[in-house]
Amino acid sequence: GFKDPGDVFTVMIQFGSILAIVWLYRARVVAVLRAQPGDPAARRFLLAVGLALVPIALVGALGRAFVSEVLYASAWTMAIAFIAGGVVMLALERMSLRPVVTRAEQTPLSRAFGIGLCQVMAVVPGVSRSGATIVGGMLMGLNRTAAAEFSFFLAIPTMMAAFMRDLFSLRGALLSVQTGEIAVGFVAAFIASLVVVAPFLRLVQRVGFGPFAWYRIAVGGALLVALSRGWDVR
Repeated sequence: GFKDPGDVFTVMIQFGSILAIVWLYRARVVAVLRAQPGDPAARRFLLAVGLALVPIALVGALGRAFVSEVLYASAWTMAIAFIAGGVVMLALERMSLRPVVTRAEQTPLSRAFGIGLCQVMAVVPGVSRSGATIVGGMLMGLNRTAAAEFSFFLAIPTMMAAFMRDLFSLRGALLSVQTGEIAVGFVAAFIASLVVVAPFLRLVQRVGFGPFAWYRIAVGGALLVALSRGWDVR
């Protein structure tokens, strides 16, 4: 029964997740930024992340109305996307890929742009942004760990840009939500992200994406059953 006028609460707690990722990678982020002026490798990595950001930025700027009014208007789209994403993950696990990049910082520009193109799929409801970029990274020749780490590095500017855009569009509605509610949600999102990211990376490195793939298929199937019975899942 929680009311969230204008989705202000939902938008604000995203910032908690962003800060959690920055905090987890603070040493490497600081090292890259400090080395950037005189280190060609650091400059190239920042350029790679920036290049990967371009496709989603263009889609967000040019197709936002279509995404919000068409794609997000159908719960069927989300259910199908959940199942399709799981199937793609299972197929990826069975492919004999030979990684050529073992560290996120070594991602070539062309491969980074390819990952950015895969991130565009995340505008479809039910498609995980991190899942799309990790799968894209592995298809682009990164090993599991490097793909996951590049995905999290890319999440920082992507989520920050989305947050700032939403915050600007909702600036007039901020006072309609109690500060205390936002604070609690922010802290909860920050802690949840801190707790999840590191174990996620270890699990991916050890067992792959199979468990997440079957989870997605199960959730998507449950949504399809609910929708076919006329249940309100919104």
